[in-house]
Amino acid sequence: MTNRIDIEAVCAERGLRITEQRRVIARVLSDSEDHPDVERLHERAVAIDPRISIATVYRTVRLFEEAGILDRHDFGDGRARYEASPESHHDHLIDVETGKVVEFVDPELEALQRQIAERLGFRLVDHRMELYGVRLDRD
Repeated sequence: MTNRIDIEAVCAERGLRITEQRRVIARVLSDSEDHPDVERLHERAVAIDPRISIATVYRTVRLFEEAGILDRHDFGDGRARYEASPESHHDHLIDVETGKVVEFVDPELEALQRQIAERLGFRLVDHRMELYGVRLDRD
């Protein structure tokens, strides 16, 4: 379900200065089909430019997060994981055995969440849902 977002273009739109190393990190993030942590981002970035330090990846990720370009997730595995801030809402199902993250949208679930908020006297303005599970076909 991952929709590719051109992080480099978003940086330009928001007026962020983009160095060559930030450009590589932005490209790695844009091309990621998973929700990588900083160490995995660093591995991928160094394969393109060996001069990129892990400190540069940490600083860049923090900059992108503060600018609203990246979303940070804690999926219970002790590592902050990242994805480009999505243009459209989605939820996550995390396989607790492998760490794989499945993105999904369920219109019935979205409607139910709005109904629950209204029943409790609120207008839902945002939410984040993470489900944790194990595959049924593993025994």
